Amino acid sequence: MLHPAIIAAIVVAVLIVFMIILTVAVRYKTCPPDKIMIIYGKIRPNADGTYRSAKCIHGGAAFVLPFIQKYTYMDLTPLAISVDLKSALSKQNIRIDVPSIFTVGISTDPGVMQNAPNG
Repeated sequence: MLHPAIIAAIVVAVLIVFMIILTVAVRYKTCPPDKIMIIYGKIRPNADGTYRSAKCIHGGAAFVLPFIQKYTYMDLTPLAISVDLKSALSKQNIRIDVPSIFTVGISTDPGVMQNAPNG
């Protein structure tokens, strides 16, 4: 028969391990394929010593430090912008109306993606 103090120590140790695992599991965030996850707050400097304002992740996961970092998602769904050009001059000096629709989106290229939260 085990002593009650040993049983209590085992229960406390198991509870502490469970709390650590739960904390890590809750703060490990995954990014869906149709979004960019932006982690901001205290971000590690780049290899060349420069700092960045945010860390962008597409199609992956990262550990978000509690109380130090926050995260948000940016949607990658393309956006249609309607631009109607009225009374434009053609090469033959004729006034025409040109209805246009542009579809724009955020690239998942790391260099371009890193500029998205800054713009």
